[in-house]
Amino acid sequence: MFEQLIGKRSKKVSNVVERGAVKKFAEAIGDPHPIYIDEYYAGKTRYKRNIAPPTFPRVLEYGTIPGLELPKAGLIHGEQYYEYRRPLFVGETLYCYSEIESYYEKQGSNGKLGFLVVKNVGEDELESEVFASKQVVVITEAVRKEIVL
Repeated sequence: MFEQLIGKRSKKVSNVVERGAVKKFAEAIGDPHPIYIDEYYAGKTRYKRNIAPPTFPRVLEYGTIPGLELPKAGLIHGEQYYEYRRPLFVGETLYCYSEIESYYEKQGSNGKLGFLVVKNVGEDELESEVFASKQVVVITEAVRKEIVL
């Protein structure tokens, strides 16, 4: 169903890891660790500055993959994981994009299920990868009927 999109990616989008956004995110997830929000505390750590929580990339903008149009409702978030080269530093600019990594199908008890694997990447200003995340979007039979390719 999405095989023709494998390898397609969005254009890079500039994102600033803003102090206020990091603070709100840390509070929202219930993890107000001082390394995220206290400049004095962070200055005494090995990073010498504030960092963002590990799941913060979830709120970054990644652009739109041409040709990929998924419905707003009915999808299942299968799994997601993050891989870091280093932490995200408060105040830095990251250039982020999404790429369709793979698509496969399996027969379920209520029909065919599609599994769309999307890789999100954040790079620094030197185009070095800072983090990558992968998420699996599960597309049920009911949702498959709504998708027009």
